[in-house]
Amino acid sequence: MTLTTPELNGRAHNRHMDNNDPAPKPKRRTFTKAQKQAHLDAYNALPTGEERGAYLRREGLYASHLSEWRKQTARTKATDSKAKDRRRAKRTPEQAELERLRRRNTRLETELEHTKAALEITGKVHALLESISESADTEPKSTK
Repeated sequence: MTLTTPELNGRAHNRHMDNNDPAPKPKRRTFTKAQKQAHLDAYNALPTGEERGAYLRREGLYASHLSEWRKQTARTKATDSKAKDRRRAKRTPEQAELERLRRRNTRLETELEHTKAALEITGKVHALLESISESADTEPKSTK
């Protein structure tokens, strides 16, 4: 039984499609974390070149699958380490206050160093302008 495109469209529009659909929609494959890691390990164990390409063709995979799985693994590891850091970061109020005061002290020390440098520069500029002013007063003025 061969159906033409208009017949197929009409059947789909009238919802008369059945399991004998000549071109059913393909099902997307899904992979578990273990399967993804197994594919990554197998691929990485192969020497670069033709063997890796052959592996991808044999398994029906694309290089983009592997790169996406690597990114997912990296994100998962980063998220896990951040969660561990958050769990370890339970501090008492005194510890939190001490850390806040240390950060403030560091910021204020940096600000003080900048202020000292600015005052030193201002003093040097003042001395330079004063010497220029004195030298201008002592020079004879030319008469016309």
